[in-house]
Amino acid sequence: MKKFLLLLLVLSVGFQGALMAQTRTVTGKVTGADDGIGIPRANITVKGTTRGVPSDLDGNFTIEVAANETLVFSFVGYISKEVLVGNQTTINVALEPDYAELEEVVVVGYGSQEKKEITSSVVALDAKEFNKGNVNDPAQLLQGKVPGLSIYNKGSDPNSGATIRLRGISTVGANVQPLVVIDGVIGASLDNVDPNDIESVNVLKDGSAAAIYGSRGSAGVILVTTKSGERGGKGLSASYNGYAAVDDVFRFQSVMTPDEYIAAGGNDLGSRTIWQEEVTRTAVSHVHNIAISGGSENTTFRLSTNFRNIQGVLKKSGFDQINARANVDHYALNDKLNIKFNLSMTNREQDFSFNEALRYAALFNPTAPIYTDASQSEFFQAILFDNFNPVAIIEQNTNIGQRKNLNFNTQVSYDLTDNLTWSANYAQQYSTSTNGAFYPSNSLFRGFNRIGLANRRTDESKFTLFETYGTFVKDFDNSSLTVSAGYSFQEEQFTGFGLEAGNFPSDDIGFNIISASGNIVGDLANASIFSYESPENRILAFFGRVNFNLNNGIFFNASVRREGSTKLGADNQWGTFPAVGVGADLLQYVDLAAFSQLKIRAGYGVTGSLPGPSGLAQDLYSYATTGGGTVSFVRAGNPDLKWEEKAEINLGLDFGLLGGKLNGSLDVYTRDINDFILERTVDPAVYGTNLRYENAGKLNTKGIELALNHTGFGSGGFNWSPGIVLSSYKTTLEEFVIDENMIANLGAPGQNETNLVRIAVGEQIGQIWGPVFSGNVDAEGRPIMVDLNDDGQLLTEQGSALAADGDFQEIGNGIPDVELGWTNQLTYGNWDMNLFFRAAFGHSLVNTFRAFYEPIDPGAINSYNRTKTDLQIEDLTVAQFSSLYVEKADFFRLDNATVGYNFDMANNDMFSNLRLYLSVQNAFVITNYTGVDPDPVLQDRGAVDNGGAPGNPNVLAPGIDRRYNYFTSRTFTFGLNIGF
Repeated sequence: MKKFLLLLLVLSVGFQGALMAQTRTVTGKVTGADDGIGIPRANITVKGTTRGVPSDLDGNFTIEVAANETLVFSFVGYISKEVLVGNQTTINVALEPDYAELEEVVVVGYGSQEKKEITSSVVALDAKEFNKGNVNDPAQLLQGKVPGLSIYNKGSDPNSGATIRLRGISTVGANVQPLVVIDGVIGASLDNVDPNDIESVNVLKDGSAAAIYGSRGSAGVILVTTKSGERGGKGLSASYNGYAAVDDVFRFQSVMTPDEYIAAGGNDLGSRTIWQEEVTRTAVSHVHNIAISGGSENTTFRLSTNFRNIQGVLKKSGFDQINARANVDHYALNDKLNIKFNLSMTNREQDFSFNEALRYAALFNPTAPIYTDASQSEFFQAILFDNFNPVAIIEQNTNIGQRKNLNFNTQVSYDLTDNLTWSANYAQQYSTSTNGAFYPSNSLFRGFNRIGLANRRTDESKFTLFETYGTFVKDFDNSSLTVSAGYSFQEEQFTGFGLEAGNFPSDDIGFNIISASGNIVGDLANASIFSYESPENRILAFFGRVNFNLNNGIFFNASVRREGSTKLGADNQWGTFPAVGVGADLLQYVDLAAFSQLKIRAGYGVTGSLPGPSGLAQDLYSYATTGGGTVSFVRAGNPDLKWEEKAEINLGLDFGLLGGKLNGSLDVYTRDINDFILERTVDPAVYGTNLRYENAGKLNTKGIELALNHTGFGSGGFNWSPGIVLSSYKTTLEEFVIDENMIANLGAPGQNETNLVRIAVGEQIGQIWGPVFSGNVDAEGRPIMVDLNDDGQLLTEQGSALAADGDFQEIGNGIPDVELGWTNQLTYGNWDMNLFFRAAFGHSLVNTFRAFYEPIDPGAINSYNRTKTDLQIEDLTVAQFSSLYVEKADFFRLDNATVGYNFDMANNDMFSNLRLYLSVQNAFVITNYTGVDPDPVLQDRGAVDNGGAPGNPNVLAPGIDRRYNYFTSRTFTFGLNIGF
């Protein structure tokens, strides 16, 4: 019997092998079951292999296949179909439309809508569309992917967040970045969600989409949905995603070599030190994500843990982080009741290092040694103004911190009837940061004059959210209606404490025993102590929305939010934020054979913006212990202080061509931002003091955005799917407290009276303003400027910048004319490749390194190295700001290139998927900018000299490439994705 079974097995294997060897030519046509029209570029593949062909433009195909093989027919928007070949030589297949996919649901504020019904400007991205590689900030997932969304992280500082702008400037106050909503929690922190845990992101760009969020939606809204378990009783599944990354400095500041420095007259101290290399390193990082999920018919869950050990290219910069997230989703009472619970915790240990070391590495004498002795116990220091050994800055001093975030939310929804659902959401978020720095008594950089210096500060915040709303849905014969209405309560509170003191008995104490400071023991006047607590800032709101669909061709949306805030004046705490939108599917009414989709949209919406600080509407007093105790009236309250308000009109067109292969959207918009909340100088005779916060000013922004995506070109198993996004905008200052002003100081040494940016009523934001360099130098080494008004005299000193006869003009603009993102997804068999290019054109940057350090001053060259570029002017020895130091910073960058291989796990009992990939970020950049990074600078934090700290961001002063910026890096990443 055993021999007989063995014989049957051998014969069976042989027969199957013979069948495999006997291939035949199979032809056929792929059509849509709903209309019988051929589907172009449908995918026909042999099941379990990477072999396949696409159909032609009429849906026809030809393929070589064996009789025992199965063909899989698939196309976007249709349900895939499998057919066993057998003895067939002709196979015609009609694919059924996948209505679940065609009727894509998009998350919007307080609910979701079918994509076809959207009348506002909304972009939805899922995980497969995110940027790949060493991504530590969730905002980087979206960089260059959404038209109108600008995300820039100048340099590659791992401890610095990105600057985010949606459609340019939304306010001149605090609320300049889009509102983030994570799993329904308004204002949740992106710092508390790991990029690996994000399932999708929806961006609400225009006012009609964001108005439902009222005062916090003025800068747009980013809706984040995290990953969750899958319902259906499929049991447990697990995944591991990990990678290792290597970073190197992409571009150093261009400075003189030691030999060039000596030849230019520099003081030769006998060494040859490349300082920028001494303070940087090859940074090695590794990231690990482990997730477990599962689900039954009634309950699903997902648990994940993320470990990140991230190094920056600046020595001693980076962080260690652990993040844990739990999602539980439960259904009960015949699915009428749904309860969701989300919990996330993050702990990050940070080493900030000192960005100043990068500045002084470009400046310090390249012939100086690092140490004064062979034992390397004492650092060499040049006792000169603004000149510190950059290695000593890093090695002698400490600058560390810890950040903890915790948030949770519980959402409950219940179907009261078949048409009415009630929902509620309660959430809390806690954040704590503790930072400390210590400078020993031998640190010339800081601490030397204080016999050691230490500082510590702690900041805490608490946010509470409660929202409840009802949704009524009703379908009629040829229409449908959705009505939502609800209530929102938000409360936030901030507290903090800080202390700085010097005069320590030993450098070994550090900031953890700051009580040993002599300043505290007996010299309290030299200690700095502060503490603060905000009031419990509250927002109360009532909101409602109506969506109406007529015959699947006309779509109407309207919403209103009535909101009050304790931050505003007693007479103006409440505001109303309405929105309305309408859309029409033209193909329902006009037969246009060239289009597979053609929808027009129009929307209008009003959003608001709140001030950052509390108490601006109340009087402010200061207290001092001098003179037996004094009280000073600092700032007058304003009971009429009200919202900043943004009103926006958006017109959009969604279209599809080439049988749905090419899809795109076009949006144009205009918006007005009114009533900036500004601190103004007022008449003391009226208000009792000279300062008061008031509403004043108006901005107008006009822009255009385009997105194009193609489902794919190719044949023989190869497919290329490109996509491109373009955006452009201009902002004009229409009203302001003064008609014309100069802002953004260049800074010390020597140019701290030079302002770089002009703002003027009736003109565009972003004007870099200064004299024009003629290209010539006088006998004393001074730059000769152009007589712009031909009056025979040169007025180019800073005080003449706005004079009627001054020789100044716009010499650049910090806002790009065009921003571009170009995605290329390529697949061949089990291989995939993604090439993502990013570009910006039309913006300029003030290269402050050149403005300070490029002229070769015969006195300074003895001690300071100089910046060296092809733009350097021979015989120029005097540093004076002009057009010479303003450079066009257009760039085209290969931002991310990723190659991956997906192993076939169809017959593997252990793994559900296995993928290896290699990624390079910032692979190359094409630019004429001579600085480190040509990315636009959309705001300015002021000149920061030794001992100072960056100020509040000024969005009216873009385009200044400051000397404290972190160096950009190129990153290579090797990663592994495993599913169990």
